Amino acid sequence: MSQKPAKPAPRQDAMQKQKEQELIAESGIVAATRGSHTIHCLTVIGTIEGHSFAPDNQKTTKYEHVIPQLVDIEEDPEIEALLVILNTVGGDVEAGLALAELIAGLSKPSATLVLGGGHSIGIPLAVSARRSFIVPTATMTVHPVRHSGMVLGVPQTMRYFEQMQERIVSFVSGHSGISAERFVQLMHNTGELVMDMGTVLNGQQAVDEGLIDALGGLGDALAYLYREIDNAR
Repeated sequence: MSQKPAKPAPRQDAMQKQKEQELIAESGIVAATRGSHTIHCLTVIGTIEGHSFAPDNQKTTKYEHVIPQLVDIEEDPEIEALLVILNTVGGDVEAGLALAELIAGLSKPSATLVLGGGHSIGIPLAVSARRSFIVPTATMTVHPVRHSGMVLGVPQTMRYFEQMQERIVSFVSGHSGISAERFVQLMHNTGELVMDMGTVLNGQQAVDEGLIDALGGLGDALAYLYREIDNAR
């Protein structure tokens, strides 16, 4: 007779649940869902923190915390897919691009879901997965590269900003349905924002522009990942 697998002891189960709750509280991480497939949920919220610290009163996503998670997702055979949930105002350009490149390079099925906002450098992250979703009430702000603090008013500085912007445009146009020309046009729009140039897109507009693949919510993103996992078997 085949034996049924032993259930975890109540104490072990309680300790595991406590550990998971601490992980959620500290890092906003859900190690894996317990549905029909094992999907890692990664949240990107607030400001994406890179080489310098954000102000203490800001919620942040620290890229040095996210990078090891992405490596673990790729290496762990038990994790079958990645779901990235975004509600971010943007942040460090190089840190955001680094995370976007890592997500795009995963060999496992991946999906992103934009809730609330996916602004600035959050846009490359939003398009980095194999399939991107956005809820109708979310917005995405497309604008040129900015820099806080002192800069030198010399041609070399302008060229540096142009190169950084070209990297963003190249990544976004390469991982979504929007052309580089149209994305730059949205960046340089002067008729919408009062104190800046750029464009604010709601969920439907982001899909219409080809920036995001589809309108949808959590159920749609999970359903896509389930299909991709089943098709890969």
